[in-house]
Amino acid sequence: MRFSVSLIPTLKEAPVEAHTASHRLMLRAGLIRPLGSGIYTWLPLGLKSLRKVEAIVREEMDAAGAQEVLMPAVQPAELWRESGRWDFYGKELLRLIDRHEREFCFGPTHEEVITDLARRELKSYRQLPIHFYQIQTKFRDEIRPRFGIMRGREFLMKDAYSFDMDAAGLDITYRSMYETYGRIFRRCGLRFRPVEADTGSIGGSASHEFHVLASSGEDVIASCSHCDYAANLEKAASGPLAPPTTTPAPQPLLQVATPGKKTIQEVSAFLQVGIERLVKTLVVEGDGQPYLLLVRGDHELNPIKAAAALGVRQLVVPEPGRIAELTGGLPVGFLGPVGTTLPVLADSALEASNAFVCGANTLDHHLTGVTWERDLPRPRFADLRNVVANDPCPRCAAGRLALDRGIEVGHIFKLGDKYSKALGVTVLDQEGKERTPIMGCYGIGVSRIVAAAIEQNHDDNGIIWPVALAPFEVEILLANPNDPLAKETAETLYADLHAKGIGVLLDDRDERLGIKFKDADLLGCPLRVVAGGRALKEGKVEIQVRKGGDPLQAPVGEAVTTLIARLQSLLAAESQG
Repeated sequence: MRFSVSLIPTLKEAPVEAHTASHRLMLRAGLIRPLGSGIYTWLPLGLKSLRKVEAIVREEMDAAGAQEVLMPAVQPAELWRESGRWDFYGKELLRLIDRHEREFCFGPTHEEVITDLARRELKSYRQLPIHFYQIQTKFRDEIRPRFGIMRGREFLMKDAYSFDMDAAGLDITYRSMYETYGRIFRRCGLRFRPVEADTGSIGGSASHEFHVLASSGEDVIASCSHCDYAANLEKAASGPLAPPTTTPAPQPLLQVATPGKKTIQEVSAFLQVGIERLVKTLVVEGDGQPYLLLVRGDHELNPIKAAAALGVRQLVVPEPGRIAELTGGLPVGFLGPVGTTLPVLADSALEASNAFVCGANTLDHHLTGVTWERDLPRPRFADLRNVVANDPCPRCAAGRLALDRGIEVGHIFKLGDKYSKALGVTVLDQEGKERTPIMGCYGIGVSRIVAAAIEQNHDDNGIIWPVALAPFEVEILLANPNDPLAKETAETLYADLHAKGIGVLLDDRDERLGIKFKDADLLGCPLRVVAGGRALKEGKVEIQVRKGGDPLQAPVGEAVTTLIARLQSLLAAESQG
């Protein structure tokens, strides 16, 4: 590809709305251009990288025995009503009405469609296990699209679905996909971590997310310092905590005035009590039923865990006016569990607490010395909180949890029979009896991988592409287009590399070499070759690795061999993480 005749619209500055490195650099390097909120056009260089991700995903999925299909993007509402998700999925679902007043949606995912295909085509256990995948555009109507491709409304996704006769078969397929995903992300040159995850709106019994480690990641992942335990913040659990600071027991139950002190920090400072000895009382509604949730003052409620512990599909934190209505007019900011008529669920970290502080259900007052059983019934306890750094590991006795940020690029689920049962999929088993197949679901954010790779691989000057994802592996800078020797050398290298199957970009523009250097750093090809200058007078070209290090000079006749060897070395290092 020749720079002079290609659409590579580099920018000196990124638009002000670009807040992440990948968004800024994808705009500046001319990889994408915005069309609307969260919707982007992929330009030639960006599309080359996107297609490379697709190729890796497709090769590994095919090798794992999955069969590629292509399902419609527009899906009839009837299927979503059969599964029960038409009303539950929410406003992210882009709903459409055709000229006949029939309802459709633009698919954010394809569980319903693939399950409909299965019920029409799968009849016998002899057809199982079977595994389908597609690489296709999805649309989710994000309320606040941001970070460019990272969280857009339209995106490219690989989604796959497996059908097995039983849970044991699904375990084998699930493990195969877990290992396949590891190979995909290693081939993409990414540093990643698989973590236990919540199944969310997709549903199912178990799931793992695959996160690219990056400081800009939206997700928080917890991992053990001693064993291989890792989970996202929604799912992460802690081992048993030591009780809070020892308090003389028993203490009398006292109601004390705390005028205007509503927040945990204000009450802690006013009463001169450690924040871990305070109890937050939170009013929530689960499927329309009000509850009181209790967590320690130094902890934060995890709504996903709370919903699971309550056994509800949706958990809502009401507005202050609604809270007053649910509690019979009790003052917000001074709520407590003593004397309440609402069902109470407390975090497990409170089980060993004694003589704690909570709201008194009276304006400008709190209770101190509150003790389980003496002052209020001991409630049911469950894991309701977000873990924090240095919590004990739930899996091993020796480890402590560390928190890192990650970008989710893959997610696998054990769906069970949620969709196959709802849509009536049955096959005949060996005894001729009808059985409902067990499903798995496996997604990869193909377009998000491009952005995640940039988040993980860049510097102040631009992108540093992993070899496997680079639009071009080598960029040749023609120092002076008017120098016959330099032009002949650059053209010969360009042709020879192209003949070897190496992606090469030739910057043949009539621009100053300094401008070409800046654009080369911005575009981030793994290797850069300069044809011209003093080195060429000595029969050599200068080769620079984009990741850094000193440049080297190679004889013109050995340049192609040297470049290929360097590329192979870089690929080997990237695939090992």
